Amino acid sequence: MLVLGIETSCDETAVALYESERGICGHCIYSQTELHERYGGVVPELASRDHVQKLLPLIRQSLHKAKFALRDINAVAYTSGPGLMGALMVGASIGRSLAWALNIPALGVHHMEAHLLAPLLDRSPPDFPFVALLVSGGHTQLVFVRAIGDYRLLGQSLDDAAGEAFDKTAQLLGLGYPGGPEISRVASSGDPTRFNLPRPMTDRAGLDFSFSGLKTAVKLEIEKQQPLSSECLADIAASFERAIVDTLIVKCQRAIAETNVESLVVAGGVAANKTLREETHKLDCRVYFPSESLCTDNGAMVAFAGHQRLTSDVSDTLAIEVRPRWNLERLEVV
Repeated sequence: MLVLGIETSCDETAVALYESERGICGHCIYSQTELHERYGGVVPELASRDHVQKLLPLIRQSLHKAKFALRDINAVAYTSGPGLMGALMVGASIGRSLAWALNIPALGVHHMEAHLLAPLLDRSPPDFPFVALLVSGGHTQLVFVRAIGDYRLLGQSLDDAAGEAFDKTAQLLGLGYPGGPEISRVASSGDPTRFNLPRPMTDRAGLDFSFSGLKTAVKLEIEKQQPLSSECLADIAASFERAIVDTLIVKCQRAIAETNVESLVVAGGVAANKTLREETHKLDCRVYFPSESLCTDNGAMVAFAGHQRLTSDVSDTLAIEVRPRWNLERLEVV
């Protein structure tokens, strides 16, 4: 089965092809980073308009690169949620229309399920069950994964997601967008021990996260250190990054202990962070990351997640439906 995957949940327009025997055989991404950089964050209306312009050319490009034609596609998978309403509607409308025109099945994929299944594309994938840390610009969640579709939410951010905290802190430091890569770049020359920033909610039981207080602590430190030298900026960036990573590690340790599993999957945009990758590999369990190209939003993970469900005879009706908010625990087990 050849599945076309479409991802338009936020600020990446992405298309990929997944084939049952060959795996990923076409993978194209267009990032809107430059479009949104001047605003310091994603502007939903601009994101939607850009998806409209870029999606069809990317579908043609993906098919051409993989040497397939439209008639070769057996099914379509598209991100149905969670995400920005307008952006989701672009991918859902084109994905559903294409499936209708070709008389093939289509399925709306849960964005976070696609992320947590991405490491299964690796040559040495994790076995079920495992704990997944989903950490991105919009979500920070710990999920107990028994099987595809069998998910139990263990903890989540009560305010800012980790990626959102990176973006907002980068803005406070006068750095560019997206904040995660910018902070990591500056932090590489900084001292992560210079500023004693909080590790939120690690001093109490539970697996929920909160990063808004950490962002406030950074803001106060910046105000105290004015005028901010380049050395001080690097030290604040390094201290902030380490505080985020330490918090995530503590929660992952607790989740592994509570569920008694042997594997941890780390996925989402922040999973590309070098410090996080180094520190999680020190945990007493097997740790799995998707390749760095599959950490950010991409069509390959959508095509793969859709393939797993479509081969189990799961598909949607002709209705074009998107879910800006979508509970991961309500998905059907396959």
